Amino acid sequence: MADIKGTTSVDDGPPVVLDRREGPYGEVVLRRHGGLLQIIANGCFLMDTSDGRSERLLVDAAREALDGRAGPAVLIGGLGVGFSLAHAARDPRWGRITVVEREPAVIGWHRDGPLSPLSGRAFADPRTEIVEADLVAYVNETSDTFDALCLDIDNGPGWTVDEDNEGLYSPAGLASCARVLRPDGVLAVWSAKPSAEFEETLRNAGFKQVRTEEIPVARGVPDVVHLAVRPG
Repeated sequence: MADIKGTTSVDDGPPVVLDRREGPYGEVVLRRHGGLLQIIANGCFLMDTSDGRSERLLVDAAREALDGRAGPAVLIGGLGVGFSLAHAARDPRWGRITVVEREPAVIGWHRDGPLSPLSGRAFADPRTEIVEADLVAYVNETSDTFDALCLDIDNGPGWTVDEDNEGLYSPAGLASCARVLRPDGVLAVWSAKPSAEFEETLRNAGFKQVRTEEIPVARGVPDVVHLAVRPG
C-alpha cells in the first residue's frame, strides 16, 4: 500500500479531510486535494489517485511472467486506492483475485465510501475476495496458495511504511512468500527505487529468474517492479 508519486498543484488549495479513523495500526486519514483522493497513515503520505501506471504494471508483469497456465490465482498485498485490484478485475485471464488489506477503514472507503467509484465493479466481481488481515501474518498462516503474489504495501524493501513489514523482505519473509506460491509462481514487488541488494536476497532465498522492470516517472529515479519465480 504505497505510492509516493502523487502530485498536486499549489492552486488546488489545502487538502480537505473526508474521514479520519483510529485503526489497529494507528491513525488513517482519507482526504481530498483538488481532484485527487489521498491516504495518509500516521501522518505519512502513502498514495493518491493521480496515476496508477505502476500498480497496473505490477499486476501485468506478474501475469506475463507466468507460464501460460489457465485461470491463475493472484494474491495482492495492499488494497490502497484500488488501482491493482481494479486492473486485475478488468483482465478476464485471472481466475481468482484475493486482496489482503489490514486497515478496515481502507476497505470501508472502497466498499461504500469515496473510493468506491474506483473499485466498485472489482468488489462485485465474483472472482474477488477481500481479506482483512496483516499480510505478514497472512503469508505465514494461510493454507491457500496462489500463482502470483503482488506486493504493494510499502515504498520498497528498504523503505517500509511500518517497521513490522521489514521482515517480509528478509530471507525468512521471502520464504513465507514462496510458501504461498505454487510451483513456478511469480513474486512481484513494487518499489520506489531499484535495489541490487534485494535482488541478491531474492536469489539467496531460492527464487529464480530475478529481474527488475523500471517504470518511468516525471522526475527522479524510476519506480520499479522486482520480479522473481519460485522454483518448481
